[in-house]
Amino acid sequence: MATVVLISTYELGRQPFGMVSPAAWLRSRGHEVACFDLTRQSLDDAVVRGAQLIALYLPMHTATRLAAQLIPTLRGRNPDAHLCCYGLYAPMNAAYLRSLGCATILGGEFEAGLVHLAERLSGIPAVRSAGAEEQPEPMVSLERLNFEIPYRTGMPPLEKYANLVIPGDGHRIVGSTEASRGCKHLCRHCPIVPVYKGAFRIVSRDVVMADVRQQVAAGAQHISFGDPDFFNGIRHAMDLVEQFHAEFPKVSYDVTIKVEHLRKHEAHLVRLRDTGCLFVITAVESVDDEILNRLDKGHTRADFLAVVQKFRELSIILHPTFVPFTPWTTTRGYLDLLTVLRDENLAENVAPVQLGIRLLIPEGSRLLELDEVRHMVAPFDAKSLVYPWKHDDARLDTLSETVQAIAADADRRKQTRSTTFAQIWQAAHDAASIAAPSPNTARSAQPVPFLSEPWYCCAEPTADQLVSIGTVAKKRASQPEPITAPDGFV
Repeated sequence: MATVVLISTYELGRQPFGMVSPAAWLRSRGHEVACFDLTRQSLDDAVVRGAQLIALYLPMHTATRLAAQLIPTLRGRNPDAHLCCYGLYAPMNAAYLRSLGCATILGGEFEAGLVHLAERLSGIPAVRSAGAEEQPEPMVSLERLNFEIPYRTGMPPLEKYANLVIPGDGHRIVGSTEASRGCKHLCRHCPIVPVYKGAFRIVSRDVVMADVRQQVAAGAQHISFGDPDFFNGIRHAMDLVEQFHAEFPKVSYDVTIKVEHLRKHEAHLVRLRDTGCLFVITAVESVDDEILNRLDKGHTRADFLAVVQKFRELSIILHPTFVPFTPWTTTRGYLDLLTVLRDENLAENVAPVQLGIRLLIPEGSRLLELDEVRHMVAPFDAKSLVYPWKHDDARLDTLSETVQAIAADADRRKQTRSTTFAQIWQAAHDAASIAAPSPNTARSAQPVPFLSEPWYCCAEPTADQLVSIGTVAKKRASQPEPITAPDGFV
């Protein structure tokens, strides 16, 4: 049997489902498995040196860039180990990862592929050199798997991960799991689309509930469902939350759902609220219909405003997320976004980092179907893993950097979201050379709970984020003893 090391460099402050799920598959088949989440624990040098297979989990852009920085260290410590990169961003960046020495690339439903790879390596006295021959495992698999209960034993305790902040009522310990993968929608900017191409896969309710049980037993008071869209399978979702609430009536949860689905399945929102859903995250991206059309989001500005109104009527918390800086954003368009947030009293509902996010165009992005995008981007930058672009109006690029800096400083200072919004409001008006009226950022009468590590997607990490996260990951890769994460990281 193979000795396997699974490594996660970053996954938004959660215990990585994409690491603990394959750990269960590998262990149940007799392989020796060690898991390391470098945002919360250190690598064990002896374990790394003794591994036949080292597999890095790449669920997102930030994790991939950090893994690329780590790979030379791993190769130096164990040059005979077979290196594998798996997860959403692995097949999208296969050529670059192979150039770093990764012999196997797995995307989509990767658990069976990792098992096959481990079994292929078992008993081989010397692992063949990276890239010596084509891998027999499919690079992207959309096989319907019978998932196993994630193996979380030995992971850092849940209290070390992102927690739930409830203004005026302290913090709660958060667990996380997944009830589905992939997505049946084809938004042009979404990194899921190049891999899943409109497919999604269900994790059986029995497995999800067993995973919830083990995390509640470990102290979780809130569960964050990491599905790209919880309503992709509406019956699966509603049956799950009914069972969840019946078994854990005092445990809250959050989910991510498209605006389009919040409109289509509006009748189910009351039941979400009544089964303990504390808030819903929704990727709005823009309030400009022309930009939404380019992104093929499937909703309009009016749809978003209707959802805001419905959530207000039902007393459900909505957490909109955005990609405010695109090639088509204007200074007045950005001011319009801020005005909508002000008028709808959503300043507390939006993490400040969301207001500085810049559109990411990765390899395989459907945005490249647009002639205007192909003509505006620079050649693919393998190191940054993007097609770089600059705005025609340099003020927008500068404003994005300014907003990112304001958000980072606010995080360090533990500043309120409303105060930070007022600073961004002023900076945006300054950029447009327009006198800034009052932002009217009065706090909502209803407390707005949020996760201490903000959710974001389809965006390049800010320089501050990458340096902060990367510093922790690098130190934990090189030092055997635990270290303290930077302020605001956890």
